Amino acid sequence: MNFRHIATCALVGALSCTIVSAEENSCATLAGTTNSTSLQPFRVRDGEPVDLISGANTVHGKLLVFGENGVFRAYWQAENGAEKYVLANAGDNAVRLISTPPQGSPAAQGEPGTTLGPLQVLSCPKL
Repeated sequence: MNFRHIATCALVGALSCTIVSAEENSCATLAGTTNSTSLQPFRVRDGEPVDLISGANTVHGKLLVFGENGVFRAYWQAENGAEKYVLANAGDNAVRLISTPPQGSPAAQGEPGTTLGPLQVLSCPKL
């Protein structure tokens, strides 16, 4: 497994790099912002509105996307918050939110634009 594969797994969570039971271990869900009662997919692009939903609590936020040498990293930031949390792959449709400074340069023109379904969050920040 090379660095590019690891970084890609950290971003999209589409590749199964680690096997976990996300349903049993999740503390929240990342989903597209909507007025619908069902969880919505979202696109991995800078500024994309994405909510962190835990039970009856919803924290509005957005994605920040940074790229370096063709590798993209997505970060979630709460509305009016300063912390940035990288979406680190934790298995199929699951991520961990880890507070870390962004790496790379801000992505432009909607890159990479990958669509993701709602993601189970296995480590939730205190907001």
